[in-house]
Amino acid sequence: MQTHSRTLLVVICEAALEKLLAEDARRLGAAGYTVVDVRGSGRGGTREGSWEADRSIEMKVICEVGVAERLAAHVLDTYGQHYSVTLYFADVSVVRPEKF
Repeated sequence: MQTHSRTLLVVICEAALEKLLAEDARRLGAAGYTVVDVRGSGRGGTREGSWEADRSIEMKVICEVGVAERLAAHVLDTYGQHYSVTLYFADVSVVRPEKF
């Protein structure tokens, strides 16, 4: 099976950013994204999601490396100082590259 290299950008942040991040991802070149509700704990405390302002999301974007880097830089510059934001990249192989 032939595969094609892409980059996975994962953004974990406060749920209040979901709509803005979705708009940012599309504007900066992502073909799509996936969002799920998440809970967790870290240096910044525990986010249990038991009330609206305590909800967190995980947004996954599979795209070309340049798109992932632009989106990550934008998220850090725009939201990083005022919101809880975690970002990471992973190299992935996809089967249908035209989707990404």
